[in-house]
Amino acid sequence: MKVVLREDVEKLGRKGDLLEVADGYARNYLVPRGLAIVATKGVVQQATAMRRNRQVRDDRDKEAAQELATRLTTSPVQVKARAGEGGKLFGSVTSADIVAAVKDQTKVELDRRKLTLVEPLKALGPAEVPVQLHPEVTINLAVEVVAE
Repeated sequence: MKVVLREDVEKLGRKGDLLEVADGYARNYLVPRGLAIVATKGVVQQATAMRRNRQVRDDRDKEAAQELATRLTTSPVQVKARAGEGGKLFGSVTSADIVAAVKDQTKVELDRRKLTLVEPLKALGPAEVPVQLHPEVTINLAVEVVAE
């Protein structure tokens, strides 16, 4: 059965995609939950418009992410933390701490889940933290941990 997705469905497709799925899957799962509608001539035209709008929105989001990336890579972000002798921190610097420092210094609000911090920073000095601003835009944010 041919259906047009009304919402993004994980492991199946994105909003506006025209797909061929099993009859039972469409009849018992996708259509009753409002995730898809049966493809007719008018619905296919509507799906084309959905895909076009999605593409425009994705392009605009990618441009905004690239602009944000240039703003964030201009200078390192300094994170203050309490440290003992030898540059070892009392505790650690987490992604939430980095996001708060970015907001204070650059007035940019990031989602802490976009930071790919493998493990918290536990020493003074520079570090690189990968940030995924968009599925196609990833930057390495320069972070410098300094003693309070």
